[in-house]
Amino acid sequence: MNESTKAVILVSGGLDSATVLAMAKAQGFECHALAVDYGQRHRSELNAAARVADANGAKLKILPLDLRAIGGSALTDDIDVPEEETPGIPITYVPARNTIMLSLALAWAEVLGCDDIFIGVNAVDYSGYPDCRPEFIAAYQKMARLATRAGVEGGKVTIHTPLIDLTKAKIIRRGFELGVDYSLTVSCYQADSAGRACGVCDSCRIRKEGFRSAGISDPTRYG
Repeated sequence: MNESTKAVILVSGGLDSATVLAMAKAQGFECHALAVDYGQRHRSELNAAARVADANGAKLKILPLDLRAIGGSALTDDIDVPEEETPGIPITYVPARNTIMLSLALAWAEVLGCDDIFIGVNAVDYSGYPDCRPEFIAAYQKMARLATRAGVEGGKVTIHTPLIDLTKAKIIRRGFELGVDYSLTVSCYQADSAGRACGVCDSCRIRKEGFRSAGISDPTRYG
């Protein structure tokens, strides 16, 4: 890419979105990081998003959206986070979260005048969330091109999902190549106020196995 092009990057503070931000930056995009304060269980996730954005020289916007008012998830309601694998779609699934976050990113992208949105969804090493699947992203992109002024006027909104087909180990190796400092990230569903991980939730298990399979030292701080 010869000229800097603006892009909105959804940044959660976790491992995947940190890698996506580094990938977008490496492609030459002027990165505008977007985090959502949706009523998640801990603030350490948002603190990590700020650290990750700063490390990449990206501008960070945090939008408030209290999904606790809806509930229905262990991440936004008074429901225990499972500490063992569960069949089907887990209780840590937040109803329509990626649909909502992509819509916020889409709105901001229109204001910024950019056609590119990056999100770190993954359909390989994930927890069974329906809004991480390729068919969801394809349908959302089609909708985005129909539902926006930019799309009607000839813009080509593109939802970039560079991790969609990668294992967690491959994601970590790619991030390592790009110099991502994973010690800045928080993936745990129930991290403490200092950002230390529980080590037993689904997200922690996937993260630990990813580093092990990648043959890279895990910098995660556990409580």
